Amino acid sequence: MTRLSAEMLAADTVDPITSAGHAQLGIAVLVGIAVLVLLITQTKLHAFLSLTIGSLALGAVAGAPLDKVITSFSAGLGSTVAGVGVLIALGAILGKLLADSGGADQIVDTILARASNRTMPWAMVLIAGIIGLPLFFEVGMVLMIPVVLLVAKRGNFSLMRIGIPALAGLSVMHGLVPPHPGPLAAIDAVHADLGITLALGVLIAIPTAIIAGPVFSRVAARWVDVTPPDRLMPTRPSEELERRPGFGVTVFTVLLPVVLMLIKALVDIVVDDPENGVQRVADVIGNPLIALLAAVLVGMFTLGRPAGFTRDRLSSTVEHSLAPIAGMLLIVAAGGGFKQTLIDIGVGKMIMDISEDWSVSALLLAWLIAVAIRLATGSATVATISAAGLMTPLAADMSSTHVALLVLSIGAGSLFFSHVNDAGFWLVKEYFGMSVGQTVRTWSVMETIISVVGLVFVLLLSLVI
Repeated sequence: MTRLSAEMLAADTVDPITSAGHAQLGIAVLVGIAVLVLLITQTKLHAFLSLTIGSLALGAVAGAPLDKVITSFSAGLGSTVAGVGVLIALGAILGKLLADSGGADQIVDTILARASNRTMPWAMVLIAGIIGLPLFFEVGMVLMIPVVLLVAKRGNFSLMRIGIPALAGLSVMHGLVPPHPGPLAAIDAVHADLGITLALGVLIAIPTAIIAGPVFSRVAARWVDVTPPDRLMPTRPSEELERRPGFGVTVFTVLLPVVLMLIKALVDIVVDDPENGVQRVADVIGNPLIALLAAVLVGMFTLGRPAGFTRDRLSSTVEHSLAPIAGMLLIVAAGGGFKQTLIDIGVGKMIMDISEDWSVSALLLAWLIAVAIRLATGSATVATISAAGLMTPLAADMSSTHVALLVLSIGAGSLFFSHVNDAGFWLVKEYFGMSVGQTVRTWSVMETIISVVGLVFVLLLSLVI
């Protein structure tokens, strides 16, 4: 494992705000994370407040002046919002347009109409993957649950045979593919290239979703046999609409930001000349802000107008899309503050010093850290942000592709074994009408499969790229 260059070390840890030794810094990290875990799990304090208090505890135990700790936390919070806040907001607007216009239902109905009983689990993972690109996990799940329950009931399928592929498609996108908040925050923390991370994330997400979805669903259906609960058969958003956008234009709108960002990544690799006109154009249209903004503006015409949305309705849709993400934005921002506090007290240099002779891969180490925090807090986003903060110094000397793989390794670790301290666990349990034990044998195992298989593909790619 290589040592940080003097330039990068100076950039990330200029004048550490404490002169504490490695032992004291190590204790400070453990205390800071312990405070974070206890506040989230035991007192049920909101993650934003927990991260803020955990950062103060981290700095205090490290012996840093609290005024400087506050400055570090505030700086990290501000830079994170600047880096990913607008992207999360744009992603939320696009997702709301997709849901309210009936575009999501159009994708679902079109694919299901062409799927046979044999291919239905594969159709479900495909639908969830497409819908999951611009949507947060919880929103995607609310959209997919009516479809899962209806298909299982009408086709006389095992609920697990249909539900697990849908959950796998959504979860893989949530953990591995930007513009979801976790991957975006990790990309911002370790200065990864978003286009490369997106390309590698999709490459890893496809086989991972297949293994954890259609393949594992065969086993899950034998382990747990539950019938769709009638009381939870919710209505679909498009049932109130007289018309909705077509399948082709909806898929085009959803994939537009992905295509633009991938074009930028491809041009950067092929041309590799910052002064070249083609690359400069690609850098603009493939910038995440421009790519997502373009998709939102296009979506207002391709999704909103076909659904009969007036200007007032479009304005209302945008307004209602932003309110639910306020909490998510604050959590991500506070995670950035926690990360900056870790860096400024000198934890990055400490990790570099003590890991210099380790034989463990940085990718595996990042995964293990994310797993530990995920198991303790139940939050994939908190696990991603915290692990990225700890791993930031190790990314300084990595190639752009390996920094992207580092992000994906953290993302995979953040999905490991969802259990009773994860809100998603209870969401799945209630929607599918399962007991706690049944939810563990299906949902929790599926999340673990995604995490482990994702890591395996990350490590395999690291050998090739």
